[in-house]
Amino acid sequence: MKAQPIKPQPVPPRISVPKHPVWPSLGAAEKQALKQRIRDLLHAQNAVLVAHYYVDGDLQELAEETGGCVADSLEMARYGTTADAETLVVCGVRFMGETAKILNPEKRVLMPDLGATCSLDEGCPADLFSDFCDVHPDRTVVVYANTSAAVKARADWMVTSGIALPIVRHLHARGEKILWAPDKYLGQYVQQQTGADMLLWEGSCVVHEEFKGFALQRLKRLHPGAAVLVHPESPQDVLQQADVVGSTTALIKAVALLPNEEFIVATDDGIFWKMHQLAPGKRLISAPTAGAGATCESCAHCPWMAMNALQNLEQVLISGANEITVEPGIRDKAVKSIQRMLDFAAEHDISGALPRQ
Repeated sequence: MKAQPIKPQPVPPRISVPKHPVWPSLGAAEKQALKQRIRDLLHAQNAVLVAHYYVDGDLQELAEETGGCVADSLEMARYGTTADAETLVVCGVRFMGETAKILNPEKRVLMPDLGATCSLDEGCPADLFSDFCDVHPDRTVVVYANTSAAVKARADWMVTSGIALPIVRHLHARGEKILWAPDKYLGQYVQQQTGADMLLWEGSCVVHEEFKGFALQRLKRLHPGAAVLVHPESPQDVLQQADVVGSTTALIKAVALLPNEEFIVATDDGIFWKMHQLAPGKRLISAPTAGAGATCESCAHCPWMAMNALQNLEQVLISGANEITVEPGIRDKAVKSIQRMLDFAAEHDISGALPRQ
């Protein structure tokens, strides 16, 4: 079954992609001193770091060293509800901070940079999306985690890449037709895997959309023993060449478990820090974007994720700025779609976490 034509969907806005920030280099002693100051600030404020696999490795390392969380968006969504902390410092992009605040309204949620957003989030404005939903009232609205709190408030379900397939299979088995947003490539993959009747929003991730199938074919010929790991936000001609298609956690597990010595990885290269940690002897190669230089917007690393650094993490802990707020009316609606996913994950024993070392 093919996805229905996308009419009368509004035209998503054109996304302005920022340049990657350039942070001052730090010597080893300077970096350790900065990390120690951050540890002291976290302890003094009863705060904990919640970091995504795509942020800088120094932030992931610091989160683990201080008892925080390094995870994909599913586990990040759950973590704050069990963390014994008054403040959650989310190192990632804005929708992750909003989700943490929605689930933990009593806690303070900070981010190193409130400008760290997401092309999927920006490409799905709440007003246009709500109008689109109104035109299709017979459909169950399923939105990806990479959306604003206001879009989640309009949804019946929120999903992450790690749980999208089982939830859509569940809805399809109940005979429900789905309106999906915002990532068209992930939506197409889910539709193909489940056979569900899905109407797709026309969004995409600036990182994953740049991976090129023809360039991947050439790279595979140069590395015939490499396993190809692909995140499902990637285009179809890239997915078709994958040995493993999955969430960030699934791809990390594949590097640790598969016998291959080389891996071509089609997702944000921030994930390499955790992959190297779990499989230090294996070689990781970024999938080609065929755009290095003037035409490459992301070059396999999200410019918004790159807005997170040790320097502005320290500053936000000192100043208390960049606090995430969500309007109570939006929060009351959005929490339902998120909690529905978390309840489903608990009932079906689905985890976004890696096994403990």
